[in-house]
Amino acid sequence: MTLGGANVWTNFSYGYRNESPSGWLLSPDRTRLILFIRNKKSPRNSMRIFAHTYYANDLGEPMAIKSSTQMYLDNAWDKWHDLQLEGWTFEELELPESV
Repeated sequence: MTLGGANVWTNFSYGYRNESPSGWLLSPDRTRLILFIRNKKSPRNSMRIFAHTYYANDLGEPMAIKSSTQMYLDNAWDKWHDLQLEGWTFEELELPESV
């Protein structure tokens, strides 16, 4: 774009600072975990997020998968925030190979 003879370019960024919800949320009763991960095959302009729900053991670790769902980015952020408002907590976990 030329403005007054100068070449002016503006780089606008749309979206979230943190690209997508990512990681584990543990239920308040410590019986379920939800893993949020980005679907790497979805296009950036229509990003989709996987939410895998697991049963948790006594230590709050994933034991067995319960269900999986895929949702658009905005819906995933809404679910992430709603779960945290309900008392779900962020956990730093690795997925065991046995699950």
